[in-house]
Amino acid sequence: MVDILYQSKYFNSRNASAGVKVMFEGFANVWTPVALSSRLKVQKTLSVVLAGEPLALFRDARGEVGALIDRCPHRGVKLSLGQVTPDGCLECPFHAWRFDKEGRVCEVPLNPDAKRERLFANAVPARDIGGLIWVFTALGARAPNEPTVPDGLTHPDYAKTYLQVDWKAHWTRAMENMLDSPHVPFLHRKTIGRFVRPKLKPGSRMDIVWEETPYGGRTHAGVDGDFTGGAYLDFYKPNVMVLNIPVPGKVFRMHAVCVPKNAQETSMIVVGTRSFATLALLNPFFNRNNMKIVLEDQAVVESSFPVEIPPAAQEKSVRTDKATLQFRRYYYEQLKNASAPVQLSHGPVAAYEALHAGVD
Repeated sequence: MVDILYQSKYFNSRNASAGVKVMFEGFANVWTPVALSSRLKVQKTLSVVLAGEPLALFRDARGEVGALIDRCPHRGVKLSLGQVTPDGCLECPFHAWRFDKEGRVCEVPLNPDAKRERLFANAVPARDIGGLIWVFTALGARAPNEPTVPDGLTHPDYAKTYLQVDWKAHWTRAMENMLDSPHVPFLHRKTIGRFVRPKLKPGSRMDIVWEETPYGGRTHAGVDGDFTGGAYLDFYKPNVMVLNIPVPGKVFRMHAVCVPKNAQETSMIVVGTRSFATLALLNPFFNRNNMKIVLEDQAVVESSFPVEIPPAAQEKSVRTDKATLQFRRYYYEQLKNASAPVQLSHGPVAAYEALHAGVD
């Protein structure tokens, strides 16, 4: 079964000599949003790709989210082509095997004597929080922790807008762009940059401050020693940026999530939150403004070469690159070489427990 599900796609040059099969390379063992909650309808499936791995998302009878590797363990067809049954199981379109959100087999038609404990599908942990579907990038029904979610996404009194678009870029280039303050007055001169440009004069100096936080980091930018503008960026590992826009007495934030689909594509999720002008009929106006900013970034980031951010020494950097260099260090020290083993021999729940308990 292992070889049917995980063929050469999951072998890499780093592990092939050892015969190790891995997945979620360069983005393993982390929580990430993968899709807007609104896209996952009741009794419907949603097919997504995360760090090269195909996933089938669905909701069980209680509305809780399940995420299975999008291959049936029987004959390798896409589970996302199937249907969700009234009892909340995902039914394979080929032979109607049914799986719950933890990958357990609910039914094997025409085989009442089947040993179901050996026939599980492969699940990854999933949550529905703050209008987003979150996935943990390792096999198993359980994760070692819960997602760290920016509070603006879950605040009940804030108005929220959502959009999701795909970029032809590596996610690391997109993430660095989201943490980069120096480009704002130039690339975004017609949108958010118009508030910064009046502060600039010939010979102006920008200073970047980076503060480590439990969730990642916070960065401020000041022009000519003036940090009173109030805007700052929060970085939530591994791939979420929150732009806090100063509005006196109000909350106004833009959340950007850079979701790796594969080495060439990134799904950009942008969530706007605000504590003012909360009428829903105003949401399209705020969403249009967010889309303008996203499109301004997109064309430039898609032109980056090399596609993936290289080690810092391979590009020329200056003092104002402080925040992006912090991200680059995090990526190369903690994510770049990370991968999740294909550990299937103990069943859907035990897979995670075996991995962390050293069981072979």
